[in-house]
Amino acid sequence: MNDLIKKQLQDAQANMDKAIDHCEAELTKIRAGKASAGMLDGIFVDYYGSATGLSQVASINTPDARTILVQPWEKNMLVPIERAIMEANIGINPQNDGVVIRLVVPPLTEERRRDLVKKVKEEAERGKITIRNIRKDANEKIKKLKAESVSDDEIKTGEGEVQKITDAYIIKVDKHAEAKEKDIMTV
Repeated sequence: MNDLIKKQLQDAQANMDKAIDHCEAELTKIRAGKASAGMLDGIFVDYYGSATGLSQVASINTPDARTILVQPWEKNMLVPIERAIMEANIGINPQNDGVVIRLVVPPLTEERRRDLVKKVKEEAERGKITIRNIRKDANEKIKKLKAESVSDDEIKTGEGEVQKITDAYIIKVDKHAEAKEKDIMTV
């Protein structure tokens, strides 16, 4: 196989790896009834005038399956952290005891579980779309190699390889989504 085509295949694979990582990260943010520090990813606190990630201004622990403890490194950050958690609208009300903020994760209702499964499916579909777009870009780049004296047969072979890689990554997305759905639906 032509070196130029191999380079395109490697680029496509690297981009698809990034897409899988992103999809996994998004799926971890969807709560499955168990407390996890990942539920608070993406929450930013006003820290002396700049938006700072919650994990940068406090330690986040999960002492048990239903509780998240947020302990700020500076006591004056309790109220801003509490406000940021409420504004993030993650479905959990923070309890401030003056030292730490406790988040008690309520058990999921059947209806809420179904909603979360829909969210998982939407996220998985976004991941698949990203992977398909990467495939399209890789195929276009491979077709442009014709100008650099790459034969039609090599271009066809390259496109076939891109399709094999794409299929493998779409299966990975499906497996991640399936695992998350199972996790959500398990009572």
